[in-house]
Amino acid sequence: MTEPMLKFSGRILFLTEDPELIRRQVAGEDLAWDPSLPLIDNISTDEITPGWVCFYYDETLGEFAFVGLRGGSMERNDLRSGGFDVVVSGLSKGCGSSRETAPYAEKAAGVRLVIARSIEKIYGQNAQNIGLLTSTDFGLIPRILAGEEIPRSEFTRGLDPISAGIVEAGGLFGYAKGRVGGRIRPPTITTAPRPMTLVEKIIAGHAVVDAANNDLGVQAVAPGDALFVRADVRFSHEYVTPMAEALFIGAFGEDARVAEPTTVFAFRDHLTFLDQVMPKAHREMGLLERANGLATTQQGFTARQGIRLYGEVSAGGSEAICHNAVLEDLARPGDVVVGTDSHTCTAGALGAFAFGVGSTDMAAGWFTRDFRVRVPRSVLFRLGGTLPRDCSAKDVMLRIMATDYIREGHAIGQVLEFAGDAVTAMNLDERATLTNMAVEAGAFTGIIAADEAAIAEIAEIRGVAPDAVRGTVLRSDPDAEYAATFDIDVSGLRPMVATPGDPRNGIDIADLPADVAIDIAYGGSCTGGKKTDMDLYARVLGPAVAEGRSVAPGVDLYIQFGSQHIRRYAEERGYIELFQRAGARLVNPSCGACIKAGPGVSLNESQVTISAINRNFPGRSGPGQVYLASPLVVAASALAGRIVRPPAA
Repeated sequence: MTEPMLKFSGRILFLTEDPELIRRQVAGEDLAWDPSLPLIDNISTDEITPGWVCFYYDETLGEFAFVGLRGGSMERNDLRSGGFDVVVSGLSKGCGSSRETAPYAEKAAGVRLVIARSIEKIYGQNAQNIGLLTSTDFGLIPRILAGEEIPRSEFTRGLDPISAGIVEAGGLFGYAKGRVGGRIRPPTITTAPRPMTLVEKIIAGHAVVDAANNDLGVQAVAPGDALFVRADVRFSHEYVTPMAEALFIGAFGEDARVAEPTTVFAFRDHLTFLDQVMPKAHREMGLLERANGLATTQQGFTARQGIRLYGEVSAGGSEAICHNAVLEDLARPGDVVVGTDSHTCTAGALGAFAFGVGSTDMAAGWFTRDFRVRVPRSVLFRLGGTLPRDCSAKDVMLRIMATDYIREGHAIGQVLEFAGDAVTAMNLDERATLTNMAVEAGAFTGIIAADEAAIAEIAEIRGVAPDAVRGTVLRSDPDAEYAATFDIDVSGLRPMVATPGDPRNGIDIADLPADVAIDIAYGGSCTGGKKTDMDLYARVLGPAVAEGRSVAPGVDLYIQFGSQHIRRYAEERGYIELFQRAGARLVNPSCGACIKAGPGVSLNESQVTISAINRNFPGRSGPGQVYLASPLVVAASALAGRIVRPPAA
C-alpha cells in the first residue's frame, strides 16, 4: 500500500521574539529559514485563545487565533488571512490550560502543521484529536519550503500505536468509532510483572482489556505502553461542556447517552463573576451573552443526561471550584479522575491518577467511559526536613519548578510524584498545592500516596467513616524505576516568588528589588483558596489587625474561597470578620481573576499583582504584571504595599 504523502503549499509563520518580524510576516513578507532565529518559548494556550475567545466553540475561533500573543503582534483574522499552513515556535508550545480551543483555533484559521522545539502533553493530544499535525523536527522546515511532499509517517514517528492510529484516522472520533465498531483494536498489553510506580499501578488496575465485556486490569504496565483506562470520575465545566456536547452529538448522534452518568459531574465555576469585569468592547461584541449562554447550554445538557451539576448560589458565585469539589466530595485513593481542565491533577493529593483532557477526549469518554493513556515515566521528588514557618507548599513548588529539570522541559508528559517526611507532615490542602501545580511544570500529573492522615481528613470533610473513602490505597514499589529522583531538604527554603510571565520563573524573594510596589493582592483560586490558605492569610492579617493595621493605601486585597465548604470553615473561625477588618474584599467561590473573569483582575499594563494562583502567563489575569507567591507573602505584601517576606513568627 502506498504511503500517503502530504504537501504544505501555504506559508510558514515563524513566531519570533521580535514582534515586528511577526507583523511583517502577517503583512505578506516570507522569512528565509534561519536555525538561529530566536523563537518564542512557552506560548500558552491563553495566548493562542485568551479566555474571552473561548466563549466561541465553532469555526469562529479561527478569527481569533493568537490575539493574546505577547507583544501584541497578532490581531483578529491575521492568522486566517495570512494563508499560513505551518506555525513554528520554540520550547513548550501550548503550556497552561487544557483548552482545546487553542489548537482548534489554529486549525480553523487554516493551519495544518505546528512545529515547535517541544510540545506540551495536553496541547499535543488535543491537536491529534482534531487532526492538527504536530512535530518537533525542525528538519521539516527546509523540506516544506522546498515544496517537498512529506510522508505521513513523519508525523507518527515516535508516537505510541494509539496516538499514531488517531493521527492516521484523522482524529479521535474516527478512531473511537472504529474501536466501538470493532474495526480498530488497541494493542494488547503484554508487559511482564515488574516493580511499578504508584501511577503505573493505578493504570494497570484500570486498563481496558475488553470494553464490550467490561474486562479491566492487566498484570503490569511500563512506560510507553499505550492503552485505554476506565475512569471513575469524569467532569467538565461551563467553559468546555458546550463544545464537548456539540462534538458528542456530532459524533454519536442526537440520541446519544452518557455512559454511567452518576460518575459524571459538571460545574458552573469559571464565569460566574464575568459580568463584573468584562470590558466594554467585549460587551459590545455580545460576549457576555455568549458566556452566559455557555452556562445555559451546560444546564440543559446535564438535565437531559442526568448529570450532577454544581451550580451557582443565590449570594453569587459557585457551589465550588471543580478541583476543590473533586477533592472534597468525589475522588478516592486509587481512582482515575479525568476532567476538562489542566488542574484536574489536584486530586492526585489523595493518591488518585488525575489528569486533564480537551473537549474531544471528554466527548468520547462520555460515550465510552475510557480515555487513552501512554504510560508516563515518573519523577520522584523526596522532600525532607522541616518547612520553615514563613514558607508553605507554594514555596516548595515554586522552588521545584525553578529547577533546570523543569525549566528545560524534561518533565513534559511525566508524573511528578512527591514523597518524604516533609510531604507526610503536610495536610491534604498543602499536598494539593503540590499536585495542583504539577501541570505548570509541563507534567502529565502530580501524585502523592494516600496515608491514614489524608484518608481521615477527607472522611471528616465528607462526614463519613474512613473506610467509606479509603478506595484502593497504593504505593510505589521500593525498586520502581524513575526517570529522575531529586532529594530536597526544605529546611533551608526561603519564601519564593515567580516573576511575571511564567510560573517557572521562581526566585528567592530576597533576590527581588526591595521596591516592587503592588496594586492588587489576590488570595484565591483552586490553589490559593483552600482552608489552610485561609489559615495562612489569617496568620498574617490577625496580628496586623490587632495592632490597628490594615491593607496599605492604594492596594486592593481580594480573598476568594474555593468552595462553600471552605467559606463555612472561614466563618466558623472568625476569619470573615478578620479579613473584612483588615480591608480585604471577600469573593464567593469561582475561578474568577485566575482566568481574567472576576474581581481581582488588572485593568491596565501598569498594574502589579501579587497572587496566590497557579500561573502567571501573559494576559492570564489581565494586562498587568503578575507575581506568584504563597498566601503568606500575598497577605504580608498587601499590608506593606509592596512585595515583602512574611513574618516568621
